[in-house]
Amino acid sequence: MQDHFAHVQCSDCPIRHRAVCARCDQDELNRLEQIKYYRSFQAGQTIIWSGDRMDFVGSVVSGIASLTQTMEDGRRQMVGLLLPSDFVGRPGRPTAAFDVTATTDVVMCCFRKKPFETLIAETPNIAQRLLEMTLDELDAAREWMLLLGRKTAREKIASLISIIVRREATLHKRKTARMLTVDLPLTREEMADYLGLTLETVSRQISALKKDGVISLEGNRHVSIPDIDRLLEEAGDDTDGGMLV
Repeated sequence: MQDHFAHVQCSDCPIRHRAVCARCDQDELNRLEQIKYYRSFQAGQTIIWSGDRMDFVGSVVSGIASLTQTMEDGRRQMVGLLLPSDFVGRPGRPTAAFDVTATTDVVMCCFRKKPFETLIAETPNIAQRLLEMTLDELDAAREWMLLLGRKTAREKIASLISIIVRREATLHKRKTARMLTVDLPLTREEMADYLGLTLETVSRQISALKKDGVISLEGNRHVSIPDIDRLLEEAGDDTDGGMLV
């Protein structure tokens, strides 16, 4: 862990309207200010080890982290991604259920756990927003079950790219008419692990999406999307643009 990152006022926070504090009024934000602090982590650094006692919860402000489960025989499986505004930790649960690792450089807005649990009990706006985020996470997990169980390799790659691109667009309030761009947070090997594919399949499908004009690439990570509806079609998803606001 690096030294605490420079403190940012809630009113200036880039995830202010998507994070757990999205519904808070000024008095509630003032209470959160009293128990929050920032932490920064380097890419590859473990933020939380599974089984560790947690003394904080918080939100990803920038960067992306992975959730990983390790089996008894040492095999590891990536089971989720944490993107900006996603919540880390479980109030009421003393220990962490998964390893959380910084995939890119990560900045987190952390809250001391016990005072935050008190705020949940006393502040309906925080409790309601946390419930909404938990239900969204449940929906995402169900969609991911569909992706892993039924989608083709091409659809899996397109789905992963669309998830990251749409979250970035929503966070920065970009419109669908503009060219959407994003730096993929995962290596080809990590994408293969996450999607249950081989490295060769991932590379082949990304090349095919590029050849067909669905995406354009600069280097291995920088992706541009000329037409988000086309990408969603390739992913086998709805194309009504609902996630872009």
